Amino acid sequence: DRRGALEFVCFQFLRRRRIGIFVTLQETGLSLKVWSKTSKSQIMYENGKIYFENYQKCYSVHAEPQRLYKLPQRSKQEKIEDALLCQSPLDKTLPSPADHKSSLLALTANNWLYRLSAETGKELQRVYLSPNYKFRYLGWDVSQEIFYVKSNTVMHLAIFNVFPLQIVGILEINKKAFGNGVTDVVLSQGVLAVSYSNKSVKLYSFEHIVQKYFLVSVLDREVNAWKAECTTRKQNSGDAPFGIPLNIQITGEFPSGAFEVSCSNNGVQIGGYPWHYIYTPPHKRHKGTHHICSLKDSTMATNGIQNMNCCALESDGIFFHPDDSGRIIHVGPTTIKKHIVSAFLLLQQAPQVTVTSSGRTVKRRFHQLDDDPCQETFRMVEYEDELDLLAVVITNGKEGEGKAHIRLHDNQSGKLQRRVDLVEPWDETYRHEVFFDKDTIVHIEQKNTSFCCHVYKLKTTRK
Repeated sequence: DRRGALEFVCFQFLRRRRIGIFVTLQETGLSLKVWSKTSKSQIMYENGKIYFENYQKCYSVHAEPQRLYKLPQRSKQEKIEDALLCQSPLDKTLPSPADHKSSLLALTANNWLYRLSAETGKELQRVYLSPNYKFRYLGWDVSQEIFYVKSNTVMHLAIFNVFPLQIVGILEINKKAFGNGVTDVVLSQGVLAVSYSNKSVKLYSFEHIVQKYFLVSVLDREVNAWKAECTTRKQNSGDAPFGIPLNIQITGEFPSGAFEVSCSNNGVQIGGYPWHYIYTPPHKRHKGTHHICSLKDSTMATNGIQNMNCCALESDGIFFHPDDSGRIIHVGPTTIKKHIVSAFLLLQQAPQVTVTSSGRTVKRRFHQLDDDPCQETFRMVEYEDELDLLAVVITNGKEGEGKAHIRLHDNQSGKLQRRVDLVEPWDETYRHEVFFDKDTIVHIEQKNTSFCCHVYKLKTTRK
């Protein structure tokens, strides 16, 4: 993962406007592949927009895909390192009408942060981060309406408010304050999650850190040496060559950690209500299991140890359901489960057996992996909140060439609503991404050293 080893996931999504969505799945359904495009560089998709050539070209997929804009050619020093799509909340009045429009937050190799119009690519705002630290990654803390920019060596976080875009400051994750062995850090749900090389994760209240260690407001720019130098040269915070000051400095006593857990691969997920967390203990005997515990007192939840008992190249996955229901989705190669207090089975593949014409069952002389390319296998699950559907990607390579289809299931009952066959072959040796957005399915695949994007539209015809 290009963002580091720490997997700290808290699902809380901004609600999108629920109007104009009338894909009636009870009708006889058709799907049509409407578009394909290849690229020599990685392709990105985000909320109805496809980005090519390192975010230089943007296509819209709400209707038949068409190019929205192409940015001017950038030098190697100005290359976009990472980007986030920013959409304002529907229930808030912002200072400027332009703030309500979608924008792309783009981080460049020379430490500039740009806010570009998501529809035209026009530059709306720019901020110079720092001449001292190399920033590489962007991340959201959606619930707090802030985002952060992360450096790649000695870790620094540059934190911003959004709606409108405003600088908060820069925090250094140093040994003196956070101890030795820090390997990664993320900010989510108002929590600063720090990962360590000893397979532990510590969580801190970001609000507490800001309140206690905030030296000077970047917005106020009151008396300090940094402000004086900037004023002399008629500079503002975020202007070159000074950038943003290191104004959140942890000194004196070590910040108290609200929570600490030892886990395999530094992976812990937090979600549900009341708050729970999912992790795998870092001991060999717990390999392949997922433990679900209360965040309040670390007590084990009912049916809190989950194990698929599958034999596969790809490990099973588990995560809090993004519909904010508090449920948990557990995905294996042949089984998908939803959990509340007790688990109920959502989907399960039929066992693969061979029977002769006389009715005798033939036992295999070798053990077949649960995710063997020659049999039907669950590959991924996507949730579409506006239609309240789960999209399950299933592959099957029985005919010698990998094929895939998508089953759309009602999120509440698990009932199958529609099947969509993907036209293009599915090669399991390469990376695949599938996105389900309203009436659109986007499949991005790697093919040797190139990438390809396929777009499908769901069509309906009445019986």
